Amino acid sequence: TLTPQGSGVVTTAATYSDGGGKLRAIPQSGSAKTASYTLAVGDVGKFIEVGASGSITIPDTTFAAGDVVSIFNNTSGNITITCTITTAYIAGVDTDEAAVDLATRGICTILFISGTVCVISGNVS
Repeated sequence: TLTPQGSGVVTTAATYSDGGGKLRAIPQSGSAKTASYTLAVGDVGKFIEVGASGSITIPDTTFAAGDVVSIFNNTSGNITITCTITTAYIAGVDTDEAAVDLATRGICTILFISGTVCVISGNVS
């Protein structure tokens, strides 16, 4: 049953999904990574968990403008995100980064501006 709530707004108790899963939920991309892992197109719209140990690499010319990947560091120490992409910025900083550290139990999101430029926001330094 749909109930109108003002102009153009409908509320329902139903759960909505599409081919990628539940809408407004961020699915995990596979199991927790425990070794070096290079992001892939299949990770877009998902989160990567780093568990026990490991590192992440952001490759060059793999992603398209608007693609987003999140990373969760579920370890007791910082992990390294290696930026082999041509240009990687930390949000709010005008410096191209070759690598960033993601804090323990930290989360970051990588927004791809193009196949060769990304911006990383979150618990990174």
